[in-house]
Amino acid sequence: MSHTRIAVIVLMAATLAGCGDHEPPAPQTRPVRAVTVERRASGESVSLTGQIRAQDQASLAFRLDGRMLERRVNVGDIVKPRQVIARLDPQIQQNGLRQAQANLLAAQGQLTQARNDFERQQKLIERGYTTRSSFDQAQQALQTAEAQVNAAQAQLRTAQEQMSYTDLLADAAGTVTAVGAEPGEVVAAGRMIVQVAREGGRDAVFDVPAQLIRTGPRDPVVEIALTDDPRIRATGRVREVAPQADPATRTFLVKVGLIDPPDAMRLGATVAGRITLTIPAGVELPASALTQANGRPAVWVVDPQTQTVSLRNVDILRYDSATVLASQGLETGETVVTAGVHVLRPGQKVRLLGDAK
Repeated sequence: MSHTRIAVIVLMAATLAGCGDHEPPAPQTRPVRAVTVERRASGESVSLTGQIRAQDQASLAFRLDGRMLERRVNVGDIVKPRQVIARLDPQIQQNGLRQAQANLLAAQGQLTQARNDFERQQKLIERGYTTRSSFDQAQQALQTAEAQVNAAQAQLRTAQEQMSYTDLLADAAGTVTAVGAEPGEVVAAGRMIVQVAREGGRDAVFDVPAQLIRTGPRDPVVEIALTDDPRIRATGRVREVAPQADPATRTFLVKVGLIDPPDAMRLGATVAGRITLTIPAGVELPASALTQANGRPAVWVVDPQTQTVSLRNVDILRYDSATVLASQGLETGETVVTAGVHVLRPGQKVRLLGDAK
């Protein structure tokens, strides 16, 4: 037999022997990341920074144009009702008042003369010594004089009122929080001279994101604490929410009325407000854990005994950009794969990368 034929026979025998001993390869173990399912008993807290402000704050201004002679208060001063805050130069109003007084005196003199003429004509017509036309003229002159006196009295009252507007008075007790003009300036009617935080309630004011406005609890109890001393605390309730977002920050102004605030929570103090959000029943998972089975959402659950995975359908209550909230299908303590879900198959062995959390 030739050497070539012997080599072929040996090769075939080796091949047949190898085919008889072949076994299927062991399944590949996939490294995956996972989390342990936990159900939170309470909601998460959200904290925002705000300021203490007066619930009732008024800007006091003159009703007239003019040069301000003096301003008697500064920021931080306490004012009382009817206290003079500032004064305008009253020269123009004094001239108007004098003119109105002179006009009234002139009108009263004309009225006296008209009344005497009418009384004389009345006696003469009773005796037949005057004509009806003269009597009617005297009566008309009396009525005109009376109307002129009424008009002059109204002008005098207006001048007196204009004179009183040269003094700016506090309409209620409070604290000056801002000033808008200095003595010597010419101010326009309506320009803020001082801003007064009236005595009474205090608010904690916050700029709140739109998402928290939509998802936050209704009528929550807000915990307020000073940022520089968190031991000083108070509670409050939302009393006002701006109907429109700020065009620059896209946040909504929310005013929280404080309940019996401590004296240390002064106007302008920086505070932190905290509320507890209501968490729906369910478990929160990373969005990367979600896959599909039978056209429904599903996750891979790890068997802790065999370190194999099985596919399980879940009900999703809420989708977010990074997380999902599963309402049914999972129990506390189960381990769910969060990375590598698209390369798994039922019954496959896995190796957890790091500790499942």
